[in-house]
Amino acid sequence: MGSFSIWHWLVVLMVVLLLFGSGKVSSLMGDFAKGIKAFKKNLAEEPDASMQASVEQPAGHISAPTAAASANKAGQSTTAQSG
Repeated sequence: MGSFSIWHWLVVLMVVLLLFGSGKVSSLMGDFAKGIKAFKKNLAEEPDASMQASVEQPAGHISAPTAAASANKAGQSTTAQSG
């Protein structure tokens, strides 16, 4: 099985160039390189205050229903059905 020969890679390269064009491939590789640089930069930076605040305080909290609230809702649903 092994790896492909140089001829296989040349054929693959020609097909890619025919499909996308040389300008499109170079711009895609440039965008890819910019993305990697931005990713490495963000890994190296210390987290700022806004990121710390979001970690310490969750965005929302769902509390469990209480017995009084469920009883109140049951009473409202029966009165709404009878009326």
